[in-house]
Amino acid sequence: MVAQAKDPITVLGIETSCDETAAAIVTRLGNGHGEILSNVVRSQLDLHAAYGGVVPEIAARAHVELLDAAILQALAEAKLGFDGVDAVAATAGPGLVGGLIVGLTMAKSIALARGVPFIAVNHLEAHALTAGLTDGLSFPYLLLLVSGGHTQLLIVKDVGDYERLGTTLDDALGEAFDKAAKLLGLGYPGGPEVEKHAARGRASIKLPRPMLGRPEPHFSLAGLKTALRHEAMAHAPLSDETIADLCASFQEAVVDIVSDRTARAIAIYEKLLGADAQRVLVVAGGVAANQRLKAALEKTAREHDFRLIVPPPALCTDNAAMIAWAGAERLARGLSDDLAAPARARWPLDPDAPPALGAGVKA
Repeated sequence: MVAQAKDPITVLGIETSCDETAAAIVTRLGNGHGEILSNVVRSQLDLHAAYGGVVPEIAARAHVELLDAAILQALAEAKLGFDGVDAVAATAGPGLVGGLIVGLTMAKSIALARGVPFIAVNHLEAHALTAGLTDGLSFPYLLLLVSGGHTQLLIVKDVGDYERLGTTLDDALGEAFDKAAKLLGLGYPGGPEVEKHAARGRASIKLPRPMLGRPEPHFSLAGLKTALRHEAMAHAPLSDETIADLCASFQEAVVDIVSDRTARAIAIYEKLLGADAQRVLVVAGGVAANQRLKAALEKTAREHDFRLIVPPPALCTDNAAMIAWAGAERLARGLSDDLAAPARARWPLDPDAPPALGAGVKA
């Protein structure tokens, strides 16, 4: 804990939770809005593509090799030295522990050497707060978090105050896209590949919509993935046209599921917070870049008189600007961490939420 910091606050953010090595400089201005001074992301995609997914050991080694240069580039682009940084924030979880340790060790070392606060950031909280950086959004609002490892619907009440309404019972949405792409022999990462092939296909193959119409806004995607595999086997050998149709059919099933589950969460949000609550739906995480899904959620939001906010794609995928912003938001409230803060493979935003049947393993 530190005394409440005064604006403006300039924070160096470090992100190493998965396969992106990232560093950024963000300033929180006196009016609570933010300014991105730099946002550097070094992709490891080529290192993992041959394996069809992220290899933790390779990712950790790559972070060691790439992080120094990423930080120096972020400082150079921001036209700052280390003496221009008021605090250092790094992702402490959830994520791959090896990679997290690399980023945390670097952040703690800089904070100790410079005598500035260190903030251990929850990666999910960073996604949840990004709309404050991009749109100056106040609290509360409804959040749909859709990424490779997480699919959740939450009420964002304030920094550090989240109420989960729904989660996935099995696969996360990004994970389901990756598995679908691998099943169909497409490239990695799977989300963009499925979307690209779906654009030239027809949603003509019948696939299930698990959980549709259920009163609790949870998700289940494993059955959809299994159904896709059965259809692919039934249509083998797969032509390019059939692959495109399978992708389009899979994507439309996902769109229907997410739209239905989000509409249910909107109803719960209205009931819990009342008619006067801010009517905003924020979509964050890498899957938010899917344009078909974004269009469907725009329709869902409009039908319920909600405003939809989707941060730019570069701030939906893993990046350090959101980490720096979350650090600045915490520091502005007098929150910081000591150098014993651990790397955490799992770190739910709402640890007191009752587990959904079959859920909880993705936290």
